[in-house]
Amino acid sequence: MTKTLLVFILAAASVFAQSAGNSGLAFLKMGFGARNIAMGDAGAAAANDVTALFYNPARLSGQTGNEILLMHNEWIQGVKSEILGIRTTVWSLPLAFGFDVTSINDIQVRTIASAEPISTFNANYFFGSVSTGFNIYDNVSAGVTARYLYEGLYTDEAAGWGFDFGFNYDSPVQGLTASAVIKNLGTMSKLKNEKTKLPSELRIGPAYNFNFYGDKFSITAAAEFQKYLPTNDSHLNLGIELLYDRLIALRGGYQSGYQTKGFTGGFGLMWGKFDLDYAFQPFSLGLGNANMFSIQFKF
Repeated sequence: MTKTLLVFILAAASVFAQSAGNSGLAFLKMGFGARNIAMGDAGAAAANDVTALFYNPARLSGQTGNEILLMHNEWIQGVKSEILGIRTTVWSLPLAFGFDVTSINDIQVRTIASAEPISTFNANYFFGSVSTGFNIYDNVSAGVTARYLYEGLYTDEAAGWGFDFGFNYDSPVQGLTASAVIKNLGTMSKLKNEKTKLPSELRIGPAYNFNFYGDKFSITAAAEFQKYLPTNDSHLNLGIELLYDRLIALRGGYQSGYQTKGFTGGFGLMWGKFDLDYAFQPFSLGLGNANMFSIQFKF
């Protein structure tokens, strides 16, 4: 039974693995906020709200007021996530707190001798993080995130810490910024016999925002080079958003270098202090489609 159980555990873990490599905790690759995911997950350059806590904490610098984000993620093959983001200001310093609970339920356990499942179990993943961003020189800001990590698989558990370090530059060209971030540097305790490697990565790229037609329309375009550091796995994330009168937004994106995914899309609806965002991500090879919803409230 042990050998067969191991096969099912690996199969469950592979649901997350949309990029090659030898790291785990791939729920950290799934994105934060439907707006960013709809824009090809190009959040390190384009995140302009509380979701910067996940993509690039340097972009929290200069943000004021309070903000709450709630997100529900119906991913592929029964993977579900519940996400919470909170941003506030303490002593003129922006602070953001992020939480992610991701699970795969009812994974079947079978024996070699029987085709019928003898039991089921759940795989559970969690992170809780705190982030801040601050100006360090003229138009250059920096930020840091500390993230507590947990994974539970069958009867085994592990925990650890991850850290992100980000930078952002507001160029002399109005609306043009450049960002760079190193994510998921850290370590985990052993899960049974081995430590899970974090999916550490580098992201670098620009974003450009401009208004036209009397500021009724706004376009944001972003491009990122993404490199997973333990491997040769690299991607290009492209995203664009067309916003009309701070009422409705249409979004699209593309992620290169994946076998099962590429294009993304979605929209946003704004009403006063509330934002409702939706992202859609189709997968090939019969894996299905992912639907993500997030609600934000600014006050």
